[in-house]
Amino acid sequence: MAVGEECAAAAAAVGSQEFLSDARAYWVTRSLIAWNVNDKETSLYLYASRDARMHVSDGVIEGYDEKIELQSEHASLPASEAQKFPFISSYRIFRVPSSVDVASLVKCQLAIASFDAHGRRQDITGLQLPGVLDDMFAYTGPLGAIFSEEDVSLYLWAPTAQDVSVCFYDGPSGPLLQTVQLKELNGVWSVTVPRNWENQYYLYEVKIYHPSTSQVEKCLAADPYARGLSANGTRTWLVDINSGTLKPASWDELSDEKPNLDSFSDISIYELHIRDFSAHDCTVDCNSRGGFRAFTCQDSAGIRHLRKLAVAGLTHVHLLPSFHFASVDDNKSNWKSVDEAELAKLPPGSDEQQAAIVSIQQEDPYNWGYDPVLWGVPKGSYASNPDGPSRIIEYREMVQALNRIGLRVVMDVVYNHLDSSGPFGVSSVLDKIVPGYYLRRDINGQIENSAAMNNTASEHFMVDRLIVDDLLNWAINYKVDGFRFDLMGHIMRSTMIRAKSALQSLRRDVHGVDGSKIYLYGEGWDFGEVAQNKRGINASQINMSGTGIGSFNDRIRDAVNGGNPFGNPLQQGFSTGLFLEPNGYYQGNEADTRRALATYADHIQIGLAGNLKDYVLTTHTGQAKKGSEIHTFDGSPVGYTSSPVETINYISAHDNETLFDIVSLKTPVGLSIDERCRINHLASSMVALSQGIPFFHAGDEILRSKSLDRDSYNSGDWFNKLDFTYETNNWGVGLPPRDKNEENWHLIKPRLENPSFRPLKNHILSVLDNFIDILKIRYSSPLFRLSTASDIEQRVRFHNTGPSLLPGVIVMSIEDARTVRPEIAQLDKNFSYVVTIFNVCPYEVSIEIHDLASLGLELHPVQVNSSDALVRQSAYQASTGRFTVPRRTTAVFVQPRC
Repeated sequence: MAVGEECAAAAAAVGSQEFLSDARAYWVTRSLIAWNVNDKETSLYLYASRDARMHVSDGVIEGYDEKIELQSEHASLPASEAQKFPFISSYRIFRVPSSVDVASLVKCQLAIASFDAHGRRQDITGLQLPGVLDDMFAYTGPLGAIFSEEDVSLYLWAPTAQDVSVCFYDGPSGPLLQTVQLKELNGVWSVTVPRNWENQYYLYEVKIYHPSTSQVEKCLAADPYARGLSANGTRTWLVDINSGTLKPASWDELSDEKPNLDSFSDISIYELHIRDFSAHDCTVDCNSRGGFRAFTCQDSAGIRHLRKLAVAGLTHVHLLPSFHFASVDDNKSNWKSVDEAELAKLPPGSDEQQAAIVSIQQEDPYNWGYDPVLWGVPKGSYASNPDGPSRIIEYREMVQALNRIGLRVVMDVVYNHLDSSGPFGVSSVLDKIVPGYYLRRDINGQIENSAAMNNTASEHFMVDRLIVDDLLNWAINYKVDGFRFDLMGHIMRSTMIRAKSALQSLRRDVHGVDGSKIYLYGEGWDFGEVAQNKRGINASQINMSGTGIGSFNDRIRDAVNGGNPFGNPLQQGFSTGLFLEPNGYYQGNEADTRRALATYADHIQIGLAGNLKDYVLTTHTGQAKKGSEIHTFDGSPVGYTSSPVETINYISAHDNETLFDIVSLKTPVGLSIDERCRINHLASSMVALSQGIPFFHAGDEILRSKSLDRDSYNSGDWFNKLDFTYETNNWGVGLPPRDKNEENWHLIKPRLENPSFRPLKNHILSVLDNFIDILKIRYSSPLFRLSTASDIEQRVRFHNTGPSLLPGVIVMSIEDARTVRPEIAQLDKNFSYVVTIFNVCPYEVSIEIHDLASLGLELHPVQVNSSDALVRQSAYQASTGRFTVPRRTTAVFVQPRC
C-alpha cells in the first residue's frame, strides 16, 4: 500500500469512529427500521460497507458499498415488536425494500442517515441489530460440540460474522496444530472433525465488524457452549461431558440418592462461598482447602457442621458462583497471600490489616465470583488442576458428597451481566462472536452497566436460549438441585418461566434428573433500564407473582434489622432496639419510633405469612388490609406473592454485613455480648419459623463476623474467615477495607476495639445450639411449612395487633384440623395448634390473648430440653390465655394431639 493510500485508510478509520460512535436506530425486523426522527419530510438512506471504510468527508458520506433508500411508514411499530421493544414504541418506522439482501448487509458496517426535503443531511447514526437477527436467524438446532461415535461436529451461531475458522492447539498452552474453516448456513457456522480429535484445545477465529472499534476485526474466542476449558479460559477443551472417565463412581445413580423433597415449601437454604467453607479448615487436606474437593472430606470440621444442620432439617446449600469467572487466576502458582500470623498480632481497630489485604487483592485467590466469563464450565481455581478433567470430576464429587449428607445443592448463576466486552481480551467471549447482540444497549447504542457491567439482554432470542441451555447443562450434567439468579430483575420474566418449564420437564428415566424437584429463585430488584417493564416484563418481585419462582424478601429483612443496607448503619429495627432500647441515633421522637416499630411489625407479620399479597392482616392502625395494600416506607407493596414458595425470607446474605455485625452496629454500645447473642438468634428465628423459604447466610448461626465489612466480595480470606471449630467468630480483625467502609470507620473502630463486643466460644456454641433447635422446631410440624396461599389464609392468625398492641411482641398462631374446625384438613399428626411468640423487648412480657384461651398448649418439646435457660421459663396459662415469655426470646407452644 502506498503512503497516500495508508493515510487515506487511516483517515477513513478515524472518520468512521467519529460518525458511528452511537447507534440510535433499530433494525427491528427484516423489513422494518425504527428511528426517533421528527421531521415528516425526512428521507432515510441505509449505507453499508463490508470493509468498514465509511467516513464523512466535507459533510458527504463516503466509503460505502451500498446505499439503500428506505420508505417511510405511517403506521406505528407493530404490536409484537412494540412488546419486544416497548422503549422505542413511539419511534418512526421505515421499510427496507424486499429486494435487499439483508443476510449480507448485517455482516457490514452500517449507517443510517436522514435528509431533509432539499437533500441536506440532517443526522447520521449506527444501527442496533438484535431485532433483525432474531427475526431472521433465531435458531433452535445444535450448538457447541456434538459427539457421535465417529466424529465431532462444532456449531457456532454467528450471523454477522464474515468468516469463521477453528484453531486447534496442542494442549492447554501448546502450539497451533491446524486451522479448519467452518461453513455457514442461515447464520450458523459448522464443521465436522474426527472423533480422535477429542481432548484437543481450540478457539474460534471470527472475522467480524465490531462496533466498539468501527473496524472489521479478527477475534479469537472460546466456544460459548464450552464444556471444558484450559486455565483462565484461554482455550476451549474439546470434551465429551458424558464420558465415563469424567464421572465419579455411582454418578449415574445419584438421582436415587437425592435427599427427599416432598414440596418446595419444605426447603431451607444455607448460603455458602466455596472458598470460605474450607480455606481455614485445618481438618481438610491442605491441597483441597478452598476448593471443590473439600466437600468430599467427610470428617472435616466443615462437613461435620453441615451434617448437624442437615440432621436438624436444613435442606439446601446455596453455593456462590462456581462457573468460570474472571477475577481469580486459575493458576495457583500465581497467587499471593498475606502472613496471617503477623496480621493477627495487630490491634483489632488497626487499618494495617486491610491495607495488606488490599495490596494483593487482585492477585489473591479470593473473590465472590460475580464477574462471569463463560457460564457452562466449573471455575478452575476451585479445582486441583484447572486444565483437563479435574474441574468437571471434582464439581460432580462435590454435589454427590453434599447430597449424601442430606443436602441438595443450589448453584448461584449470574446471567444478568458479563465481565468484559469488545474484540480483545480473554474474558470477552460472547461480544466477540456476535457484537452488539448479547449485551443490552441504551438508546444511544452504549452498553448498559446498571447490573455492574456489560448487562446481558435476555429479551433477545439467542440470549434467552443460551440461559436456558446453560441451566439444563448444570441440571443434567452436574445434577444441580436449584438455581439462584443474581439480579433476576434484569432478566425477562418470560426467560424465567421458560427456564422453569424446561427444567421441570426433566425426567429421571430420560435425563437422570427429576426436574420437578429443581427450585428457582433470585433477586427481583427492579431498577436500572429494566425498571417498570421499560424493556419488557422483567423478573421483578411483583412480576414474579404466580410463577412459583422465589424472590428475596427485603421487606422482612429491613423490618427486622432496621433501615436498609444503603442507609445509615445505626438505623434500628424491630429486633435491634427501635423504640425499646434506643442507640442514640435519632430516628424521631418517642411517638415516631413507636409507630415505626409497629409498622415494622406489620411488615414482619406479612412476611411470616408467606409475604402473600392477598393475606389480610389487622394492622397497627386497626385497619384490615391485604399484604399488597400495606406499603413500605418508599411506597412499595409489602406483600407481593401468590404462593409461599415465591418468597425467600432472609435477614442477611453475602451482600452487606453479617447478622452479628448488623446487631453489633445497631444495638446500644453498652449492651452485653449475651444480649447481642439473644438478638442474633431471635432475628434468625423469625426467618426460620416463617411461611415461605427461609434463607440463612453461612455463619449467622455461629455469630460470624467480617469485622463489620459491608461488602467483602474482594476482602480476602482474612475478613471472610469461617471457623467451624467455633473458637472464634472473626470479630475485630482490623478495620474493613477502606474502599467500601471508610465513611463508617468512625463507627466501626470503637466497636472493634471494645472487648465487650467479642464473643467467646461458649457464646458461639450457645447460639448454634439454639439455631439447631429452631430448625428442629420448623421441621417438627408441617404447619410451619404450608404450601398454598389458601392454607395460610385459613390457618395463620396474628394476635396482639391493632392500636392497643403491646410493642415489640408478635404472636402468631397456626391451626390444624380440630373438632371445632373440622373444615380444615389435618396436616400434622402430632400437633393440632401452634403458637409462636417473638418477644424482642429487653424485658419479660406477659400478654393475654383471649382467642387462645382454653387450649392445651405447652412449650415445644425441643425448647423444654433447650440449653437456653431463659426459653425454658416461657409459660402459658390456659384459663386466661396468658403467655409469659422472657426477654429477647422466641417461644413456641404446641397443642399435642390426644
